[in-house]
Amino acid sequence: MLIINNFEEYKAHLGKELGVSNWHTIDQEQINKFADATLDHQWIHTDAERAKQEGPFHATIAHGYLTLALIPYLWKQIADVRNIKMEINYGIESFKFGQPVLVDSEVQLKAKLNEIVNLRGVTKVVIEATLNIKGQQKPAYTGNVVFLYHFI
Repeated sequence: MLIINNFEEYKAHLGKELGVSNWHTIDQEQINKFADATLDHQWIHTDAERAKQEGPFHATIAHGYLTLALIPYLWKQIADVRNIKMEINYGIESFKFGQPVLVDSEVQLKAKLNEIVNLRGVTKVVIEATLNIKGQQKPAYTGNVVFLYHFI
């Protein structure tokens, strides 16, 4: 795991891959809980039998936004940013979904530091996030995540 203690240490990684998370399995229970939380119960996500019979993937698939919602969890496995008063999920930019994540697939986040700026004491970073699916060449998505850090 990468440990970052301050702006200078973060900046030293500009343009470099920061690392990858552990593999995480997205199972039907997680998909169903996300459906409940977001009120998105479309059958392609929640009805395994119908998805198997009628769906284009012959299995349920994770919501695209579920896979995005995993970014903070998976990011914490890549980098431990220390000496901060506050961390803010500031934005997401230019995300493209490459392919669906089928139920019981394992996914892994890869992160690269694309930009870092000191905004009068607040550090803004743009992380290129790629969600890989085990056994697949094409990622589930690629895009930029923006975090703000208020270092002590």
